[in-house]
Amino acid sequence: MAHQLATCTFCKIIRNEEPGEKIYEDEDVTCIKDINPVSTHHYLILPNKHIRNAKTLQPEDSELFDKIVAAVDIISEKMNLDPASTRTGFHWPPFNTVDHLHLHVISPVEKMNAIRKVMFNPNTFWFVSADYVKSRLEDSKL
Repeated sequence: MAHQLATCTFCKIIRNEEPGEKIYEDEDVTCIKDINPVSTHHYLILPNKHIRNAKTLQPEDSELFDKIVAAVDIISEKMNLDPASTRTGFHWPPFNTVDHLHLHVISPVEKMNAIRKVMFNPNTFWFVSADYVKSRLEDSKL
């Protein structure tokens, strides 16, 4: 795990060891601009704690997960996003490119091209909603 933290791009951005345009940060989460935006606004909400992906979340991460999701409202307000045309979600392994959990916030959806709309289509095998991840996290507590 220590090697992962040392080499993880998102961990380095959180620690200010690599450049990244931060939109918001607090003690639990950091929000950065996506370097390959698929629309006018494309942000990634990262937990400051290294968690590989949505599939590896543990019951003890539940409170942190809620803070990640709550940050969507903070970002939406700060960046003046229209909730009706904002899409959020997580890539579902093995369809993730960075091994650090991140919640995509994309707006406006209407400016995404057709391929991106498929890539970031909610509730598919590769891109899932926060509600889906939360339900799996809740089920893992049983």
